[in-house]
Amino acid sequence: MHSKVIGSLVSGALLLALLPLLQLPTFYETLLYLIFHWIVLSVSWNILSGYSGYFSFGHGAFYGVGVYTTAVLCGHADWSFLASLPVAALVAALFGVALGAVVFRVKRLRGELFALMTLAITFVVSMVILNTPIDGGPGIYLSNVQVPHVYGSPSSTFYLLALVLALLTLLVAYLVYSGQLGLGLFAIHDDEDVAEVQGVPTYRYKLIALGISCGLAGLAGGVQALFVSYVTVGEIFNMVVPLYVMLMSVLGGVRHWAGPAVGAIFITILLYSFTSGDMAVVGRALVGFSLIAVILFMPLGIVGQWLARRRRLGAVPALPKAVPPQAIAHSAPAHGELFRAVGIDKNFNGVQALAGVDLVVRSGEILGLVGPNGSGKSTMVNVITGFYKPDRGQLWFAEQDLVPQPSYRAAQLGIARTYQIPRPYQNLTVLQNVVLPGLFGAQSLPMPQARGQAMHWLEFVGLADRANSYPTELNLHQRKFLELARALANAPRLVLLDEVLAGLTPTEIEHAIRTVRIIRDRGSAILFIEHNMRAVLELSDRLMVLNHGKVIANGPPREVVRQPDVISAYLGAGAASS
Repeated sequence: MHSKVIGSLVSGALLLALLPLLQLPTFYETLLYLIFHWIVLSVSWNILSGYSGYFSFGHGAFYGVGVYTTAVLCGHADWSFLASLPVAALVAALFGVALGAVVFRVKRLRGELFALMTLAITFVVSMVILNTPIDGGPGIYLSNVQVPHVYGSPSSTFYLLALVLALLTLLVAYLVYSGQLGLGLFAIHDDEDVAEVQGVPTYRYKLIALGISCGLAGLAGGVQALFVSYVTVGEIFNMVVPLYVMLMSVLGGVRHWAGPAVGAIFITILLYSFTSGDMAVVGRALVGFSLIAVILFMPLGIVGQWLARRRRLGAVPALPKAVPPQAIAHSAPAHGELFRAVGIDKNFNGVQALAGVDLVVRSGEILGLVGPNGSGKSTMVNVITGFYKPDRGQLWFAEQDLVPQPSYRAAQLGIARTYQIPRPYQNLTVLQNVVLPGLFGAQSLPMPQARGQAMHWLEFVGLADRANSYPTELNLHQRKFLELARALANAPRLVLLDEVLAGLTPTEIEHAIRTVRIIRDRGSAILFIEHNMRAVLELSDRLMVLNHGKVIANGPPREVVRQPDVISAYLGAGAASS
């Protein structure tokens, strides 16, 4: 599939490269230059904002940095035009990565806050350039910079440069989209917290996507600087670039690598079909109406809607062959202790969720963890998986100290979890949901092997026939088992099952209990959190009870449930004394 898509892109570009030989009027080469220019900008914007969901209004700033890098190097430092382009891309990429290195560390800067912050960056950069010798106010003239002549004319040169950049951008977008980086970014888009817990290095992936996006925008800006031949802050740093790239991406479809390119072609042709007098206003109005129509009737965009229609007609991707996972050799932990938590405290705005919790999970055992609602069970799971850092205490897994590690390291070491309320990635297929932990978890499998093992686990939980479905098409029982398949695809040494039986029918519960036993028999230790006491007593080798964030009992299950403190916690103080 990769070779087919890449071959088609390269073949199409080679054919288009011959167009200047037809000696068409300059207008057509200029129009095609503009189409390719907007393809580069919209597709590069989509690599961050469409794939990861970090909606940016700052693409004009990174584009502008590229414009001014080439303008300064060629107009003031007498560099050759072509030599300035890699520098324009590098400066824009470094600027973006430096900004992201700060911004992405602040978790609350998501959604609207991130979008507003990137909008502010555009104005900051423009003011710095305007009030420094970079521009100084009058702008930079590039009319004396020599333009390389290909096919004998400057217009052909700009056309071919834009064609090469568009091809490069589409290839990069496709390779990101179809690879591990793309799947990680789409997981961040759907549920960043779950992605981190499943092993995706979200901070690093966002930086990579931002660097690629900014570098390509800077490259387009470098070419545009010489194309316009006179650069001013007012013309470069305005809302045209961020507004149009968003319109193009949404129109074409942000969830596909080619969507923004389709939108760019459509909008550019529409705008330049109405260029004279009042007709320019008509062109902009038509663009606005087109976007409204897409939002109302084609919310997935042109490409997304087309793919959805093909899927309804039965054109779905071929499924991989199931590949059973190989046994993974693990060193035996000392004293049989796989995981140990010591003195764990966790406080939320003055509410003590966990208070001095000690917890040990041994290799091959099922430890039941129970307690009334609000007792701290799910908080403990979040602490173990690294989603929360403890205020005090130690966490050791297979002799590794988890506390100083980034949260995604827990999954990479072999800890997997399910959620009390299933949290699948809604815009990834069932198969893709299960592929992701195989790529990012303890095994770090290559894509083909991760897909094969994902099919194995879907067969194991009975969802193989729903591999090409989306989670919204599954019932609760199926979503619960999708959670199980995702956890198992991580090849975990420790599985944290958070109320996996909640909401299931008695028949479904029996099926789930058998499945939990098989998971343990395959070599995984299990921390089993459940309110169904019959299942807890039937499955658990040892039982631990939390109440108000404290451990009130720990030992053999049937002895623990008879202890007065446990009876009091569940039924009230009167029940314990009766």
